[in-house]
Amino acid sequence: MAIDTEEARTLLVDEQARLQQIRTSLTLEPVDGLGEREALSELSLADQHPADVATETFEREKDVSILDNFDEQLRDVEDALQRLDQNTYGRCEICGKEIGDERLRARPEARFCIEDQGRVERGVA
Repeated sequence: MAIDTEEARTLLVDEQARLQQIRTSLTLEPVDGLGEREALSELSLADQHPADVATETFEREKDVSILDNFDEQLRDVEDALQRLDQNTYGRCEICGKEIGDERLRARPEARFCIEDQGRVERGVA
């Protein structure tokens, strides 16, 4: 493994806490002074122009997409913690080479070496 287990666990737990804190703040964020649940029920009672409804729908879908992204990132961190427990952490899931220290410190949940990450992002891996 590229970095020691203790450092990797600390980085992952810190990232997990950071993501959970941001996710929690997003779900509790008030909308016009109301909680999200109250804002949604308020909207359903309001007589709105179709364009306003479309804008609100777009904003809600954007919010859901952002939360889904945080959920995915949290799953990646949890998967990395499992790899750490299984002694497979720090190895690329495609080629098996060690993932560099610098990459793991920047992205402790990384599953791929930098070369294979590029291939995955281009859809060729």
